[in-house]
Amino acid sequence: MTAKQNTRLGIALMVATTLVFALQDGISRHLAGEYNVLMVVMIRYWFFAAFVMMLAARQAGGLRRAAATRQPAVQILRGLLLAGEVCVMVLAFVLLGLVETHAVFATYPLLVAALSGPVLGEAVGWRRWGAIAIGFAGVLIILQPGLRVFQPAAFVPLLAASMFALYALLTRYAARRDSAAVSFFWTGTTGAVALTAAGVWTWQPMTGGDWGWMATLCVTAALGHWLLIKTYDVAEAGAVQPFAYLQLVFTAALGITVFGESLRPNVALGTAVVVGAGLFTLWRGRQAAR
Repeated sequence: MTAKQNTRLGIALMVATTLVFALQDGISRHLAGEYNVLMVVMIRYWFFAAFVMMLAARQAGGLRRAAATRQPAVQILRGLLLAGEVCVMVLAFVLLGLVETHAVFATYPLLVAALSGPVLGEAVGWRRWGAIAIGFAGVLIILQPGLRVFQPAAFVPLLAASMFALYALLTRYAARRDSAAVSFFWTGTTGAVALTAAGVWTWQPMTGGDWGWMATLCVTAALGHWLLIKTYDVAEAGAVQPFAYLQLVFTAALGITVFGESLRPNVALGTAVVVGAGLFTLWRGRQAAR
């Protein structure tokens, strides 16, 4: 069995990845509830950038090769988008909680499918357009516009999903000319530079206990990305990607048990609709690729 065919190991790694990312979200929610969001994400990115540079330095050609992009504008835009998306997502945790934030954020695969035509020139058939429409009907079930007082904050995770979808599409675009190692290097370093410029002005003193949580956040961020890299190294992306939705389950469990959040029936139903539509678009994407 070749490395790319080891689907079982890939699935196990993806499950571990989603669990680590869920823990990361829970810690981010705690810290951002006490300190400025920009400061929290900035410190996390410092560690992430150091991790990225360490990996690059160990590869053939070192940092010089990792930074050798043929499309710096695209790579910088990717890095800025992801850094901004992380900030918006953490802000959503504070405003809405983990459960509802991830319920709305689960629309990002649908947004990727919808935007793949205008951004990448890919064909999107009527079946996937139908799934996209059904998925956004699920979002309306979650938000219940007209049935209760609508929260403008609900647009925050939707903005995060849109930013992450565009980041994912630009990553696919960048892969046409740059290696994954180059894109990973620019993701970490660009985000760290931008967040330092914006976040250093928001610095607040932290307690000793929260420095411990911050250290844990930095470790989980690096560990999660390392696990994700290993996941795609041993298995095809299409085979393991559906299991990424387990992050929604793990994060919801964390929000309910640790932060006292509730899972309203409309949120559960809407999330099921969104996830079902997302899984269908992933399946149709694999079929079209074949």
